[in-house]
Amino acid sequence: MSLKWIDTLDIAIELSEKYPDVDPTSIRFTDLYTWVLELEDFDDDPKHCGEKILEAIQAAWIDEMD
Repeated sequence: MSLKWIDTLDIAIELSEKYPDVDPTSIRFTDLYTWVLELEDFDDDPKHCGEKILEAIQAAWIDEMD
């Protein structure tokens, strides 16, 4: 399964598994963007990402932590 920017929950789950010691409330969007692009299953155009998408991924990651 390949991930796209719209798969915010699936991306958040993968990030929480890959970076279990990271507090998603303190992550910079530049780091979050890079980490998403580095996910093995991620396959989307890097230019199709904006701040709203990163905010949604971050919010889903925070929800995953709870």
